[in-house]
Amino acid sequence: MNKRCPRLLPIIQTRKTQVRNSWLKGGWLLGIITIFFGTPVVADTANFGTISLSPGSDVLISSISGYTGGSYSLSAIANRDINNKACFGFADPNPDYIIVLEKDFSNLKLLVNSGGSDTTMLIKAPDGSIHCGDDTGRSKDASIDFKNLKAGNYKVWIGTFNSNVKQNYTLTVQQ
Repeated sequence: MNKRCPRLLPIIQTRKTQVRNSWLKGGWLLGIITIFFGTPVVADTANFGTISLSPGSDVLISSISGYTGGSYSLSAIANRDINNKACFGFADPNPDYIIVLEKDFSNLKLLVNSGGSDTTMLIKAPDGSIHCGDDTGRSKDASIDFKNLKAGNYKVWIGTFNSNVKQNYTLTVQQ
């Protein structure tokens, strides 16, 4: 085995036994906790890009294209939003967009148009508050109206009610 240092072999074997025993005694619990409670929603990159906005024009962005998809439950971010509205849908763990408001906005509306599919939306504000949207009037597409938004980065997820459903859409942002 180790002909040069015969004294090290028992130490190495003891260390291997200690590592194996610590895993058996409770290290597995840390592994399970990490699997169930690890949050992949910490990304600072977005699937379809970052959009910077300043107040001023009537329609800030008229057609940002994207598509839904993913098996990450948006309710894992929050079950309910700041207005106690339920958060539904499945999306990718990374946000679809990061909207950077360069200044405060008095009004802002985000609308999804998927051509009749049932979409959902979740927005995480810079202060950590969550805003969720679902059906808009008779349309099954999601929308969210904001009042008095502060400058900062807003993470936006567009989802569907079923996991891993790919649905093309456009996102409209209006002031």
